[in-house]
Amino acid sequence: MVKLRARCLLLGDAAVGKSCLSHIFYNDGSLFQKNYSLTTGVELVMKCINIPETNDSVELYILDSAGKEMLVEGCEKMWGEPSLLCLVFDLTNEQSFANCTCWMERVQAHCKGLHVPGVLVGNKSDLSARREVQASVAKEWAHSKGLEYHETSAKEMDNCDAPLLSLAQSFYSLYQEQREIMQNLGPG
Repeated sequence: MVKLRARCLLLGDAAVGKSCLSHIFYNDGSLFQKNYSLTTGVELVMKCINIPETNDSVELYILDSAGKEMLVEGCEKMWGEPSLLCLVFDLTNEQSFANCTCWMERVQAHCKGLHVPGVLVGNKSDLSARREVQASVAKEWAHSKGLEYHETSAKEMDNCDAPLLSLAQSFYSLYQEQREIMQNLGPG
């Protein structure tokens, strides 16, 4: 039985639904708060994910970071060395999607060019009449950055666990690959 620990950055503009997504994930979809206050620092949520068909698990330490530009620089000092990235934008706000490029650049600079596996999440899919970002465009951008793409509705609690479960599985797969490499380096 293996228990891995992964630090997951939850990033994106203010008011895209990052805190709501992390709380719904933490509470197994049983709680949607109607009112959230602006995250002014970094909030930590931890959840243990069991990896299917194994006795292994990944503890995700989700660092929900402020999205307001004036607060981000201070928060960045608390990011540490992330293992995973969950980048969130609002499907009804094209600017929040455009800003994903800036978020990626900030993460790459912070991680000194190391690849951090991640997902791009388009939130607020329940507001389809106000949609400004098409799934095909977001998916294409995500794939160009090496990210998986997911759409969620925190309000409807739809698909909120999929991005983070996917990240836990990706982290576990990376562990398995590294383990095989190390075993193959052993005495022959």
